[in-house]
Amino acid sequence: MSIDIAIRAITDFQGASLTESLARIESLVVGLDANKLRDFCDVRSINDGFMSSAVSIKKLAGQINVIIHAAGILCSLPAILKPGEVVESVSLGAGNTGRQFDLETNLRVAEYKFIDWQGGSESIRQNGVFKDFHFLAEYETTKSKHLYVVGTNHPVRFLTGGRALTSVLSRYPVILAGIAKKYGAGVTRVCDYYDLKKSEIEVRDISPHIGRGV
Repeated sequence: MSIDIAIRAITDFQGASLTESLARIESLVVGLDANKLRDFCDVRSINDGFMSSAVSIKKLAGQINVIIHAAGILCSLPAILKPGEVVESVSLGAGNTGRQFDLETNLRVAEYKFIDWQGGSESIRQNGVFKDFHFLAEYETTKSKHLYVVGTNHPVRFLTGGRALTSVLSRYPVILAGIAKKYGAGVTRVCDYYDLKKSEIEVRDISPHIGRGV
């Protein structure tokens, strides 16, 4: 089944409000026997085809973050590349797929985070941002280093904040131990490490180059 047909079927079922549509259906099926329920579903095309539509949309939705990551990088490239700058490698899938960075050109290395920041407790997202920042910071290169995010307010607030590295790196003890060994016992918070490395990495808002925020 094509995605456009699947989306149309789901949209028709949902109506203006899924909550209202479900409430209406709940009231309509009360008191119906098997034969009347079969007729009810047939009239509204709630059948195997409809279920296939829902499953198709679910499968697509499960890959949407990968699609946003890939499309976001590709959309940004014409805007951010300088004259004479060419792509040497790019990682469009989940993770770095064996490549060191999401983007490497002859002039820069970069990581992308297409996060819809909400401003609340977002520890998992923060952990990912710090890991990418650290990865860029410790990489030895003469190329410029960039961390592209959707809006800089929340990421920079986190990077300049006092969250403990033991919390941020609880799943990455090797990175935590490496920071302690290299920079000493005084570097215990995110802001401590950021202060050491902020001059090496540009944290840039990518949203103007991808049409809209995500």
